Amino acid sequence: MQDTVDVLIIGAGASGAAVAWSLAETRMRIVCLEQGEWPNPARYPSTGMDWEARAMTEFGFNPNRRANSADYPINEDNSPIKIANYNGVGGGTVLYAGHFPRFHPSDFRVRSLDGVADDWPIDYATLAPYYGENDRMMGISGLAGDPAYPPKMPMMPPVPLGKAGTKLAKAFNALGWHWWPSDSAVATTDYDGRAKCINLGHCLHGCAQGAKASTDVTYWPHAIRAGVELRTRCRVREIATDGQGRASGVVYYDRDGKECFQAAEVVILACNGIGTPRILLNSTSARFPNGLANTSGLVGKNLMFHPYAAINGIFEEPLDGHRGPSNCIWSQEFYETDPKRDFVRGYTFEISRGRGPLVTALTGMSTGRIPWGEDHHRAFRRMFDRITSMVAICEDLPEMHNTVTLDPVLKDAHGIPAPKLDYTLSENSRRMLNHGIERGTEVMKAAGAYDVITQAPIEFGGWHLMGTARMGTDPDRSVVNEWGRSHDVKNLFIVDGSLFVTSAGVNPTSTIQALALYVADNIKKRLANLFD
Repeated sequence: MQDTVDVLIIGAGASGAAVAWSLAETRMRIVCLEQGEWPNPARYPSTGMDWEARAMTEFGFNPNRRANSADYPINEDNSPIKIANYNGVGGGTVLYAGHFPRFHPSDFRVRSLDGVADDWPIDYATLAPYYGENDRMMGISGLAGDPAYPPKMPMMPPVPLGKAGTKLAKAFNALGWHWWPSDSAVATTDYDGRAKCINLGHCLHGCAQGAKASTDVTYWPHAIRAGVELRTRCRVREIATDGQGRASGVVYYDRDGKECFQAAEVVILACNGIGTPRILLNSTSARFPNGLANTSGLVGKNLMFHPYAAINGIFEEPLDGHRGPSNCIWSQEFYETDPKRDFVRGYTFEISRGRGPLVTALTGMSTGRIPWGEDHHRAFRRMFDRITSMVAICEDLPEMHNTVTLDPVLKDAHGIPAPKLDYTLSENSRRMLNHGIERGTEVMKAAGAYDVITQAPIEFGGWHLMGTARMGTDPDRSVVNEWGRSHDVKNLFIVDGSLFVTSAGVNPTSTIQALALYVADNIKKRLANLFD
């Protein structure tokens, strides 16, 4: 057993880094346990010519395919959407595109506005200062004045639209639909010790330039300088409790496979919407036979993804889509509920440029557009650098039957039960995906695409893991209270996407981090009576 620390954080990704940095000013002894390693930018795929091949293997999105030593297996057989995550310092921000939208004010009030799901116990105004603080820490590029949002001020100019973004922007204009330069976690000028983007175009598999705001290069250097201790290759098995039902610390395995116990006064979970319920459900005791903090029975329930529809247009002329940051513009024309449509809520169009030579070839061959034989190279040349892409990020409504449980058979390398997913696409999501495909195809045709390739949902599109330990004021209908503290365990907090009551129709990282800063601020304000 090691000396008791004041605060123990599990997970060093988007939310774990933010909460660690924010709490560091208290001068408490703070330790973060991360099951992966520090990423090494010198080994990122973008440092070599074989970057696309490596992006599909050791830097692939899906942990079952990647199978690195830091990964744990996930039984996703009963889900049409497979998981995309990364285990290491920085978490999913190492492999994300840096698309960085906020929630809309309406996203916190879907029950009041649309009669579905539940309202959040907080609103946009509550999170607004934390969105701003997080934008400063991450370094966000964008353009002020987007009519889809309340006023906000990016730190840097927007990423360049390029030929691909410009072509689609003109198509949105022709259709009379909203579009705006994306808020992007990519530095367009030198920022806080990070060099600006040089348009490598390899954002999704680690940014060797350091321009993309993954938390290993944003929050963590500041947190460590402020005194936070970050231990890597430490896989947590369970959270222990004392006789009063409080969290007493965690049992974990160190890099040598040795079982250790770290005692703590406060435990904070920051392990994403799959990893957090996994640890809670595995933390059983006489007081908590169904898992820690699970008196409500809601731990692992209401799993939400964002079902993605992909729309890829093929054009006659080169579009430079394989260069530059992955995202350039978005459209939220179909974001809010419209009673004339056959679904509630809506989605964001994210314009994600093009693709490299290998993925172009695989796309063409898998869809019959690039044949084997004498016409192979001509068909490839007609597609390469002529594809530009967009996705519809569809809001996923919470449903109790979409769950994360513990697999009775599958285990990780340390014998810890693996998470098991049971997830079904709702009829509302299917209709939304169909609408996204239809409208997205309209955009591509208006832009001049002579051919359009679509897919819905994207199978390996489970990037956003939300809702499995939701926040709320009613202990019977939520896992944590309105500022992230467990209803059942007064010194246990959650700061990751598990907190989400609804998913909105935008990427969640900005909101996850704003929530982490909000929870940290509440902890600091309540230090004198934190466990009351």
